[in-house]
Amino acid sequence: MDASTESADGIVDLEITDVAHGGVFVARHEGRVVFVPDAIPGERVRVRLTDPATGTDADTRRFWRGEALEVLDASPDRRAHVWRQADIDVPPEQRPGGADFGHIALDAQRALKLRVLRDALQRFGRIDLPVEIAEAFPPRDDAGVPLEEEESADGTGWRTRVSLHVDEEGRIGPYAARSHRVIEVEDHPLATAAIERAAAELRTGAVGRIDLVQPADGRVRVLPRPEERRTRGRGRPRRPASPAPRPSELIVETVAGRDFRVDVGGFWQVHRLAAASLTAVVADALRSLSGDGAAIDPDAWHLDLYGGVGLFAATLGDLGGSSTRVTSVESDPRATEHAGENLAEWVGARAETARVDRWVARLSAEASAAERERLSRGVVLLDPPRSGAGRQVVEGIASLAPASVVYVACDPVALARDLATFRDAGYETTGVRALDLFPNSHHVEAVATLTPITARG
Repeated sequence: MDASTESADGIVDLEITDVAHGGVFVARHEGRVVFVPDAIPGERVRVRLTDPATGTDADTRRFWRGEALEVLDASPDRRAHVWRQADIDVPPEQRPGGADFGHIALDAQRALKLRVLRDALQRFGRIDLPVEIAEAFPPRDDAGVPLEEEESADGTGWRTRVSLHVDEEGRIGPYAARSHRVIEVEDHPLATAAIERAAAELRTGAVGRIDLVQPADGRVRVLPRPEERRTRGRGRPRRPASPAPRPSELIVETVAGRDFRVDVGGFWQVHRLAAASLTAVVADALRSLSGDGAAIDPDAWHLDLYGGVGLFAATLGDLGGSSTRVTSVESDPRATEHAGENLAEWVGARAETARVDRWVARLSAEASAAERERLSRGVVLLDPPRSGAGRQVVEGIASLAPASVVYVACDPVALARDLATFRDAGYETTGVRALDLFPNSHHVEAVATLTPITARG
């Protein structure tokens, strides 16, 4: 079949030319971009178009989507998928989601992630900086010996948190890729061995979700999250509502010998080495900004925004010493409560429950001259959700005029847009380092450092 022709059932052969943000790959057909999963740049693949050629919505006019059915000319970077049920010979509707780069050799995955990150920085952030990517790494002792097992050679066995779903027929499993349809699977190769065993033992559950969590003590918690059911008036069908409140068991996570209290259902990094890797990269970034001086000024006022249970606030405290003044801001009151306990050893630390946008706006409007002076010598660290911090928060941070900003991001495009806003507000990006904390998926973490433009000019 020629790539320029299309069969009656929408099947076409396409040349894959690039990778796009979101774990899909780029081809062209009849002048339109086609986004195709499960492929690799340089391959020729047989694709079923899933958007009708006669569509009238704006997205369909601009691009189509397709499903890869067969590889006609394979890339040398293609390998057997680490998740057998997600491989190319499985019907697309039966492939589980969550491992969309699992068919690509690990080094090639990282090169593709760097390509996406660099492209986002250039197109949306107007930033052209050298960027490197590293795998997750464990903390080490004074002799350089790893204190935990290092990353696996094929990028599997790292997930300490897995969410499965239960449908009306009682099926338990992940969603099929790009859908909300539950499929049953034989294994969970990205999960730790203990999580995978616990998942295999699940037999039944109420409609909703089942979370599996393995904290530092190694014991897996199985957390049913059934959906509440409610009616919509007389004679109307029942519909799923919000999941039940999350469980409140207190667990402990350990990072380089330091314990952090966390709700079992609360947020913590998914990769077993992610917290240690991120805190090490953040600390290195701050040391590099300081040159030969102290990494941070303990007498300044430092902010940890979207602070969770205080992971990065503790990093700032370790760099500055016992008197470090750092404020962690988080909207989740339970996380803030734990952050207060986790940061108790620093006399100048406190944790506040607030929406970051409102808290920053209030501080910008009400900070005294003495507070502004301390902020001007401090670090603002932010670790926002996937959607990014947004213009209001970025401009609010810039108005506080901190000595430096460290931005931890899990979405390249959101990061790039926020870095562009920082530039417009007077802060230049001085470095970006990527971390592959989600091997065999398209996701990538990045840590960016910024300083005032006038400080270097």
